[in-house]
Amino acid sequence: MNNNPAPSVHLENATFSYPGGKAGVFDITLDIAPGELIVCIGPSGCGKTTLLKLIAGFFPCTSGRVYLGGEDVTLASVRSRQCGIVFQSYALFPHMRVWENVAYPLRVRDIAVAERRRRADAMLDMVGLGGFGERLPAELSGGQQQRVALARALVFKPRALLLDEPLSALDAATRVTMRDEIRRIQKQQNIAALLITHDQDEALSLADRIAVLRDGRLVQVAPPQELYDRPADAFVASFVGRANLIDGRVAAPDAVDTPLGRIATPAHALAMGTLVRLLVRPEKIEPARTATGENIFAATVVHDRFFGASREIELAVGQGMLKIDTTTREAIAHIHVPRQAVQFLPTH
Repeated sequence: MNNNPAPSVHLENATFSYPGGKAGVFDITLDIAPGELIVCIGPSGCGKTTLLKLIAGFFPCTSGRVYLGGEDVTLASVRSRQCGIVFQSYALFPHMRVWENVAYPLRVRDIAVAERRRRADAMLDMVGLGGFGERLPAELSGGQQQRVALARALVFKPRALLLDEPLSALDAATRVTMRDEIRRIQKQQNIAALLITHDQDEALSLADRIAVLRDGRLVQVAPPQELYDRPADAFVASFVGRANLIDGRVAAPDAVDTPLGRIATPAHALAMGTLVRLLVRPEKIEPARTATGENIFAATVVHDRFFGASREIELAVGQGMLKIDTTTREAIAHIHVPRQAVQFLPTH
């Protein structure tokens, strides 16, 4: 028996091309289950917002299909798709009271005033704004306005929740608080959600799965820890978190010659002389107390950035450079790269 719920959102080879055909999203296949939050990241212009608008119906599919709740909505209008959408700007009506803003989707659906008010007040309670219904948006903080926009997106019980960089206009402290609130409410409502962001910390801390886009194509979709620990390629490795990407040539069944020197690696089956690319995360590299031993290299500090609890250091090692993240306050003259910290990445 399959215990996995049917997806609330299903994209099947969905494509949208802007005029000229070079930009858009291409051949996207993606499922979002009820209660799942997928966070989409990628470089500017990679197609993140285009993907959201394709699901919402603002853009038509050039090819492929879009399903919501098991229904083929590829040709359906924005309104009939019934997606709750929160944009970066919030887009609240300044002349309407808070409860009227929240109730607006019900108003356009011809719900009676009394029922609109009841449901709007219930949503305001859910987002922690009970008693704010009579205020105008200008009387609220940025974080409170964001909560109103979220309540409005959920008040009509949408099929999916789509959030386009909803926290980018907030200060750092409010942004962290709102991350937790969005997550709590989305789980409580058991609604499939897609969140677009450029903030990797936001993605790693919020997502059930992260979808990485590059040039309009999905590169990898995986839970945050898997994405970070086992990136699909060098692009994902360098885009998500800090990374040391080291080119080299296989020298032995468990060693690679690199500009840093010979690095002992986990055992592999690659042929001698094969060109490879290695990944070592900066936090895996350790300051060494001895000058000799496996994968111990002399190092010269080039840049040292102090962040209180940690340091981000760039080191000259051999003929190359390494980044390390460490909590040590001591001077560093040698570093140790643990053998098991070395990963082989695809070279395609």
